[in-house]
Parts: sequence; C-alpha cells; structure tokens
Amino acid sequence: MKTMTVIPDKITTIRWELVVVAALALGVATPAYPQASAPQQISSNELAKQVANPVTSLWSLQFQFNNFALESGKWAENLLFQPVLPVSLTKDVNLITRPVIPLYDSIPHPTATGEFERTTTFGDMILAEILSPANSGPWLLGAGTDLYFPTAHSDFTGDGKWQLGPAVVVGYLTDKFLLGAFAQQWWSYAGESDRRATSHINIQPFARLFLGEGWSVGYSGNVLADWKARDDDVWTVPIGVGISKIVKFGRLPVNLQIAGQYIPVRPQGGPEWNIQVQITPVIPKLIKKTLF
Repeated sequence: MKTMTVIPDKITTIRWELVVVAALALGVATPAYPQASAPQQISSNELAKQVANPVTSLWSLQFQFNNFALESGKWAENLLFQPVLPVSLTKDVNLITRPVIPLYDSIPHPTATGEFERTTTFGDMILAEILSPANSGPWLLGAGTDLYFPTAHSDFTGDGKWQLGPAVVVGYLTDKFLLGAFAQQWWSYAGESDRRATSHINIQPFARLFLGEGWSVGYSGNVLADWKARDDDVWTVPIGVGISKIVKFGRLPVNLQIAGQYIPVRPQGGPEWNIQVQITPVIPKLIKKTLF
C-alpha cells in the first residue's frame, strides 16, 4: 500500500535538512587508519581529483541535497545518499559499487480542487555495478549494469517499475582538469501493471578544473531523457556550475560543494532552477586486498 504524508508547502532560508546532512557527515567514524590506505595521508589536491572521479579507488559517502524551483512557483526537494565503494577484484580490474538511495523525496502536486499538497516519502533506489581497469593511465573507463528498484512509497516519487540497463563511464583525468561522462540507461521489465512502461537515460557530464589547495570548479547537472514522453517533454538539460573544497574535520577529509543549476530545457511543469549542496566524507577502504 502506498503511504502519503501531507505537509505545508513552504520553504525557509535555513533548511533543517542541511543540519541533518552536516551531522551525518561529521558523525562518520574515523578509526585508526593503516598508513598505506589512510585518506588523510593523501594531499587535498589528490583527494579533490579522486572525489570527482566516478571510478575512483577511494571510498566516499556522499550526501546530496537538492532544492528544485518548479514552474508552478512551488519547490521540490530530495536528499540522496550516494556512496562510492570500489573493490579490487584483481590487480588489473576494479568493481565500483555506486548505489543511489533517496532518503526522502518531497514533491508538491495539485489536487482535484486545484490546491497543492506535498508528498514526502522514500524514492526509487538505483544500484550501479561497474567494472573498471585499474591501470588505464589518464583514461577513466568503466562499464556495467544498472538496477532500478521500485522502493518509493508514493506514485509521485517513483516509477513503480523494476528496471534494468547498462552503465558506461568514459573520461580523461590530469592534474589540472577532468573531462568525461557517466551514462545510465534503464528499461522497465516488471512492476505495477497500472503504471506506464519506462525507458529513460541519465547522463552525468563531468568537467572540472582543479585550482589547488583542494579547490575545484566545474559543470553541475544531470542530462535526462524520458524516451516514453511526448516530444516536448523528453529532455531535461541543465546548465550549472559547482565549486567545491576539501576540508578536514579532525582526521576525516570531507569534500564540500555548492552548485546552482538553471534548466532551460525541461518537461512541462518541470524544475526551472536547482540549488544543490553536497557533503562527501572520504573514508578508508574496508576491503583493501584483491579478491582474486
């Protein structure tokens, strides 16, 4: 059974959610690190590069908070937990596990009377498993599978379908910049019979300049396409810029990023602006040796 929570539709200048995110980030345990695998032994510049790298060898725990300004004048919000958990299968091949767990989605929607209500609940979860060569020089390469789980508790925050598809990463990383893209495609194959079949893609371009002392600046935003939508509603294309900095809380390195996105190409009624905050603690690998 779907569950729905209706709350007043307003936004404040200081969000309590940001306080929760900060507490989660600062509350990550910082155990006694073995010297060879300790993130705090890595320079801030190298950490900035690895956090931006989608097939990095470091473990990180990203919390991403989005505030979307809709055409209706209302705001939609979500809080995503996006850890990156690489494991060395052999000395030449890494397996990168990248789940996306929506801790909540908050969506305003019109009612039969023309008023707006807000549904706040869980969203659909995504799990990408990517194989990547460990020794490809400046090239970032990866390919794997993508699973989409209908974990949302409301029709407004999820597709209601089990979905499957490929994931591909191609990029180029130097000491000064990062260029590339991470693409994920899904097709539905099961789920609620009264919900429409799905076919959609999420392309995350990455283009960053590393400015030194842990600072970086670059593109922010995900390009989306819903292949089942009508022609005018297929694409969502943002133009965004984000700036980030590696800081340390005690012995824990954390990447802090704030970004703004304008979305000139969007479906009818879709988001026009997004204000995004990311907090990404970098932690030691719990599985350090090769598995095979």
